[in-house]
Amino acid sequence: MARVLLIAYACDPDDVSETWCSYQWTSRLVRHHEATVLAYNRRDRHGVCAQLTGARVFEWAELPLLDRLGTFSSMVKPGYLDFYRRARRLMRQLTRDEHFDLIHQYEPFAPRYPSPAVGLGVPFILGPVGGAVDTPPGFRADVERHMAWYTKLRSLDRWRFAHDPWLRRTYAEADVVLGIAPYVRELLAEVPLRRFEYMHETGVEALPPACERQQPPPGRLRLLYVGRIVRTKGVRDAVRALARLRDLPGVTLDVLGDGDDRIACEQEAERLGVTDTVTFHGWQPRDVVARFYANADVFVFPSFREASGTVVIEAMSHGLPLIAAAYGGPGYTVGTDCGITVPPETPEQFAAAIAEALRTLAADPARVIAMGRRARERVASEFLWDRKVERMNALYQDVIARARAAGRAARQP
Repeated sequence: MARVLLIAYACDPDDVSETWCSYQWTSRLVRHHEATVLAYNRRDRHGVCAQLTGARVFEWAELPLLDRLGTFSSMVKPGYLDFYRRARRLMRQLTRDEHFDLIHQYEPFAPRYPSPAVGLGVPFILGPVGGAVDTPPGFRADVERHMAWYTKLRSLDRWRFAHDPWLRRTYAEADVVLGIAPYVRELLAEVPLRRFEYMHETGVEALPPACERQQPPPGRLRLLYVGRIVRTKGVRDAVRALARLRDLPGVTLDVLGDGDDRIACEQEAERLGVTDTVTFHGWQPRDVVARFYANADVFVFPSFREASGTVVIEAMSHGLPLIAAAYGGPGYTVGTDCGITVPPETPEQFAAAIAEALRTLAADPARVIAMGRRARERVASEFLWDRKVERMNALYQDVIARARAAGRAARQP
């Protein structure tokens, strides 16, 4: 058991996305180590981390009014400066008065935030980090006119890694940087890292019950998409792909979710004459979503600016092969054995590539079953939370051992 200082930042089991992931890591790691947790939650959720058992917790409420900023606050995280100031002051005191074997910061998930762990003389791990995925050049005109002004700030990320000394020092001095996919290493190319490893930031508690999937008849596929419907998720491109498969009327798509691009997608389906093969169901409860997973043949996730894609792992856990964009995180997660990835270069090219991938699978039902089986096996070996924590604990031990060995070497005459 190691003495560790965990920087969880936003950490809430009842929230979504990275805040939920932060709690999953925290609640599990404190079971294995003598842990001190630093967190910063919404004012109406202050006290969440204090409910953790077996850990010492320092949790601050976010600044007033930040909860009224909605998406801006969750994406830009203006409260992080306040958290950094508070955490840095406390960590200086704690590391001066106590011994810690390791510091680990895994939130915020995006790589654009400096860490208060720098320069304290304690080994530290950063990540898993991801995000800062650029819009593919061929999609920018189509996407950016609908973007909020603050989402365009991500274009500064690469410049900051090259020129921001505060951020560069965070990554250069981390004993290990964990990134969710190769694009993160490319993003950090300007920074001399000590050590970089791949690790996905999220996981699943357990595999859903196995269902005996039957090979779909040749030329027939039940496709499924689950998630928000915004332009960057590529639902519009999937609709256009279906329009290229009119000679395969047995290929159908169910879309579960909602968002500000749904109307445009429905209009596109009507314009292209595919309303008989594409059905929009809106948001559905979890039990209904589970039934769609059980009845689908292929999961379609054409998101072309996706850092990670939690739903990708969820679909794989249900034994579904995927069609995903070869861009950002999902393409790396799917690889070549759990589905087909296609590059998003332009909207027209992307729709054509998705259609071609679907045509390939429709002609090879055995491949659909084999890829789905490998997807489920991969989740079992890499993405169950227990497996992920086992790997993280082994990494802790390795980093601590290396630091101790370096300390002994430094003390030798």
